[in-house]
Amino acid sequence: MKRILVSSCLLGAPVRYDGRAKTLAGPLLDLWRREGRIVPLCPEMAAGLPVPRAPAEIAPGVTAPQVLAGQGRVLTDSGEDVTAPFVRAAELALQTARAQGCAFALLTDGSPSCGSLFVYTGEHDGTRRPGRGLAAEMLERHGIRVFAPSRITELAAALRAAP
Repeated sequence: MKRILVSSCLLGAPVRYDGRAKTLAGPLLDLWRREGRIVPLCPEMAAGLPVPRAPAEIAPGVTAPQVLAGQGRVLTDSGEDVTAPFVRAAELALQTARAQGCAFALLTDGSPSCGSLFVYTGEHDGTRRPGRGLAAEMLERHGIRVFAPSRITELAAALRAAP
């Protein structure tokens, strides 16, 4: 059975940087829970980051592949370099997905870890840009398809089509 790595905050856990959840509900999640497909994970918490924590963004003009290659940073709104725990978070997301048989991931969009359609510009001004977070990038690189909550029906179709 193909399993789905799911951001813990989408499942109602108050693990986001601001100590809140970003709960996603609906019949697909209910079905996947009943089927035992869901593997909850907050990559940032798994890497030891606290809740709450300072908001962090991938530095301006830098992409997740650059950060993972050691050519960019993840910075808090006060300029603290938190690259190392975010890289560790990406590694742990991949390890967990592999260990639990996840072929797919449903991750919170916008996060410097979990974003799959967009992240923030790094200016800490609320402006979005297309791109992926580090965990999403790491998972995709290793064949685990990542979906944002806005694409949950696409995830359902991919799950049905999976061998």
